[in-house]
Amino acid sequence: MSVIAEENVRGGSVFKEINADDEDSQPTEIESLCMNCYQNGMTRILLTKIPFFKEVIVSSFTCPNCSWSNTEIQSAGRIQDQGITYTLNVKSKQDMNREVVKADSATTRIPELDFEIPPYTQKGSLSTIEGLLDRAVAGLEQDQPLRNVIDDPSGNSFVENPFAPQKDEALSVCNYTRTPQQDAQLGIKAEDEEEEEKPINDIDSMRNEVLTFNTNCPECNAPASTNMKLVQIPHFKEVIIMATNCDDCGHRTNEVKSGGATEELGTKITLHLTDVSDMSRDLLKSETCSILIPELEFELGMAAVGGKFTTLEGLLKDIKDLIVSKNPFTCGDSSTSDRTEKLKLFGQKIDKIMAGDMDVHVVLDDPAGNSYLQNVYAPDPDPEMTTEKYTRTFEQNEDLGLNDMKTEGYQQ
Repeated sequence: MSVIAEENVRGGSVFKEINADDEDSQPTEIESLCMNCYQNGMTRILLTKIPFFKEVIVSSFTCPNCSWSNTEIQSAGRIQDQGITYTLNVKSKQDMNREVVKADSATTRIPELDFEIPPYTQKGSLSTIEGLLDRAVAGLEQDQPLRNVIDDPSGNSFVENPFAPQKDEALSVCNYTRTPQQDAQLGIKAEDEEEEEKPINDIDSMRNEVLTFNTNCPECNAPASTNMKLVQIPHFKEVIIMATNCDDCGHRTNEVKSGGATEELGTKITLHLTDVSDMSRDLLKSETCSILIPELEFELGMAAVGGKFTTLEGLLKDIKDLIVSKNPFTCGDSSTSDRTEKLKLFGQKIDKIMAGDMDVHVVLDDPAGNSYLQNVYAPDPDPEMTTEKYTRTFEQNEDLGLNDMKTEGYQQ
């Protein structure tokens, strides 16, 4: 087997998108030992890019002597900034057909059965819910009501939403910050390593300075740099803007995080789109903000698109890319004609909205109160936009981690 040059891996040229017409993207075949009959079999390895999952290594082994076969998928991209947990209520037999990308670092749990598959006890796989469970539990009844949980600290696992672009009521996704033990398990840093914190007390210097730190491109994994700056948004508040540029592949991305505390009340902003000029309104979407378009029966959860400082048109383009263009289940063996046509129609409706040919409302619902939509009539009220302040529910406070937060008398 040939050795992959380091510069090719870092530049991402080894990993190519799946294309039936590209002869160079054919799998590499390697003769290897069958662990079932100890005769020689064949292993096929494919280095490829899957939208949303970044780079992956797909391998498949078959033995012509005993007919034993095995498939495996490994993430070739970087470990994500946060771990991820998928919680799925399996209510019908159709739910067992949901496709799942499970990394080898993921934990699978079924609380009702007091059952758990620990991390690193199974290889990474591209399968279905049924296939995932068949590997560990024999004779599981497909129509048995259960709750299936996937907890992956690397953030590289995924569970299919068959109702896309609509919200999946049976599936919940939660991103979380890894513990030091999980970082050590993933090999990111030593378990006893202590982070050196250098507090910066001069806030005025931070406002006037662009901070730069080294990172890796989320697309090609090549070395890149991220710029960070504190910015004051007129008629709103101070935010932190981070932008990453990759000189290798040209990928550019930006992310916005609130520079202040969580507001006492949540904010719900509703804009009635009456003219194509509305597309140029400045928009700040925090990472806790959900997006709704009632006329399309569309809802995008708070974790689907990160914090952004863009325009309304830019946000709609990001939604279209996420739901349609970069959806991994719209091509190949995973796609169905009904699903592809449904997502294609949704993309056409988004194009009509951006062209001003469709009368809709766009709703930004942020329980943390850290999102903003430009009022073009400021300081006068905007006749087409309403801003509602509301008291958060217990569940919303739980999602924000506020129920267990104690800010007074914590020394007692």
